[in-house]
Amino acid sequence: MIEYTSVGKRFPDGTQAVDDFSLVLPSRSTTVLVGSSGCGKTTLLRMINRMVDPTHGQVRIDGVDIATRNPVKLRRSIGYVMQDGGLLPHRKVIDNVATVLLLNGVSRKEAYARSAETLAKVGLDSSMSTKYPSQLSGGQQQRVGVARGLVANPNILLMDEPFGAVDPIVRDELQRELIRLQRELDKTIVFVTHDIDEAFLLGDQVVILQTGGKIAQIGSPADVLATPANDFVRSFVGLDKGKRTLRIEKRDGHSIVVDESGKPAGILAE
Repeated sequence: MIEYTSVGKRFPDGTQAVDDFSLVLPSRSTTVLVGSSGCGKTTLLRMINRMVDPTHGQVRIDGVDIATRNPVKLRRSIGYVMQDGGLLPHRKVIDNVATVLLLNGVSRKEAYARSAETLAKVGLDSSMSTKYPSQLSGGQQQRVGVARGLVANPNILLMDEPFGAVDPIVRDELQRELIRLQRELDKTIVFVTHDIDEAFLLGDQVVILQTGGKIAQIGSPADVLATPANDFVRSFVGLDKGKRTLRIEKRDGHSIVVDESGKPAGILAE
């Protein structure tokens, strides 16, 4: 379990990224931090592995204040996947994935065996292991990034807008791959995005943030849609534009789901 208690962060330039943030992130579930640019979501994510230390307040993992832990050892115990994959361009795929294991003292033979297994787990063929990042598509690079985050079998996986730089088709594939992996691996995932549709698809718990890390609403996707906390939330999730107000129409013998303006949103399964 991850717990923030009265956390704040002011950067040296005077920017107050997060003011007073408290939240419990349940274990073995996916919590999505969602909000517009500048709301503090990435700062909050990076507090978990001490890439950013709070100005005040505490972050605890399973009751332990992470300020008491060595930041390097802490980071090596937590999976981290970033938007551009963060792969080392001069190292082959298998070397990129094995990096954390080798740093943790795992033998070279075991590290590469586990890396190959993890690459297969995220849907990459073994032939990819000898390629360099520049030889991969954007989607393949992100899969390698996910594999690197998972290879040490961490309890916690941090994901900072990992699918934001790929095209919509690849993004959909990666989102569904993450859902499959979570069902299989049962990790504590903290996922950052600015896309509310992605948040609703992936999140067990969705945290909608405003500027300064202010929580506008916390809940399951169904809870947020059914009972938006305020006008900001209604607007952010699209309820004020009729985007989420759906109805069924019969067209050419099919049941079509349409939004308030009549625009098709899908087909109702028979």
